[in-house]
Amino acid sequence: MTILQAIILGVVQGLTELLPISSSAHLNIIPWLLGWTKSQEFIEAFEGFDVALHFGTLLAIAIFFFKDWLELFKGGYKLAVKKEKTTEGKMFWYIVLATIPGGAIGFLLDHFLEDVLTKPVIIGIALIVMGIVLYIVDKNSKSDTKYEDMTLKQTFLIGLSQSLAFIPGVSRSGVTMTTGRLMGIDRESTAKYSFLLSTPIVFAATVYKFKDFVFSIPFFIGIFVSFLVGIFVIKFLLEYLKKGSFKVFAIYRVIIGLAVLIASFII
Repeated sequence: MTILQAIILGVVQGLTELLPISSSAHLNIIPWLLGWTKSQEFIEAFEGFDVALHFGTLLAIAIFFFKDWLELFKGGYKLAVKKEKTTEGKMFWYIVLATIPGGAIGFLLDHFLEDVLTKPVIIGIALIVMGIVLYIVDKNSKSDTKYEDMTLKQTFLIGLSQSLAFIPGVSRSGVTMTTGRLMGIDRESTAKYSFLLSTPIVFAATVYKFKDFVFSIPFFIGIFVSFLVGIFVIKFLLEYLKKGSFKVFAIYRVIIGLAVLIASFII
């Protein structure tokens, strides 16, 4: 893998992991469209590299929400040991409980259906379907619930929806934000919870795939670029969702999905 390829993939990961447009779809489709997958050397280098790129955006989330995570850990400890009830303690254990089903189901889907799910036709369909669902749900849902008022039922169902994110084209942030909006959580709050919820599952995937990492200059450059771009994307999205909607992302998904379907029949 070249440095240029690592930079391009790092930028793609930083942009698409945190926006509801599916990083896994873009990381599969772009190398395919650019002809990189014709190289066995690239395919071997890419094994595990996509997870490393996710680690870059994980670092972006961890640093951006560093104070939030500190408070979550403190609150979780106080609730478990001292029985002191706080919003942070409640949300910490909600995140823990919500991570378990989504992570377990997603792991099984990824393990047994990985070769099928990465086909361009499947990715294109997933992009389109999820884009349409995101648009309809976001347009017709209320914004009654803020982050601190989220319930166990809401957080658990959002966590459960993560299992679908292992289908390239669905998008972890896309499906969790859609589920959050479906249950009346405001856009900014559902985005924040989605970012926090992704942290443990991406960390677990990084540890699991660590043995496949090929440490090199492009490897570290890709992680750094995805981290840097990720920081700016988080800030942008949280600010944008204070007044904006998910409409633009839904439209983008449909357009890209159609382009992928057309390209799959031409190439």
